[in-house]
Amino acid sequence: MAEHMSVGRKMSDQVSVCQDYRSSPVYDIIKRGIDVVGASSMLLVLSPVMASVAFAVKVTSKGPIFYRQTRLTEGGRMFRLIKFRSMRADAEQVSGVTFAARRDPRVTAIGSFIRKTRLDELPQLVNVLKGEMSLIGPRPERPEIASALSTSIPKFRKRLQTRAGLTGLAQVVQGYPDGHRGYRRKVGLDVIYIRRKSLLLDAWIAVRTISVVITGSGAR
Repeated sequence: MAEHMSVGRKMSDQVSVCQDYRSSPVYDIIKRGIDVVGASSMLLVLSPVMASVAFAVKVTSKGPIFYRQTRLTEGGRMFRLIKFRSMRADAEQVSGVTFAARRDPRVTAIGSFIRKTRLDELPQLVNVLKGEMSLIGPRPERPEIASALSTSIPKFRKRLQTRAGLTGLAQVVQGYPDGHRGYRRKVGLDVIYIRRKSLLLDAWIAVRTISVVITGSGAR
């Protein structure tokens, strides 16, 4: 945890000296209202689906239903992201912190399905209600990976200038990044979003997300 806090402070310092893109206060207020109403409504409507996923995770593999992980959001602040567990409980004891790969052997049988359909991300609606995330924004990254990428991809710290999102431009255009090259393109798309973010762009991303969920494109 101490290591995470050190990385978080480092990322926060980097962001504080690079505040290039600022959204309007009106946009921020409206977007937060949409986040609260949208997340609350989705939790209510999707509660039967979430209960079914929780049951499936519990009965198909050993370990907890939920997986909590330290991530970074706006300003380099850390929070505990919540997901349905899609990998073996001991996954990182062997591999350590690493990118998810195609046909990742650590993924469980039900985990493969909920990752492809993005159902594993639904518990993050709670993170949205808590104000740690937004419905739309750059996906939150782990402090360890963020620290490494911020040195090799200079623009990485810019993606921390807005609240992390449940879905984002990079997710609907590219999907999960495949290695360092893919991550560089993802960061580029995140920066484009921050420069151009608007309610219209957010709406377009939301509609595109529905297509991504249905087709399972870009999943790992």
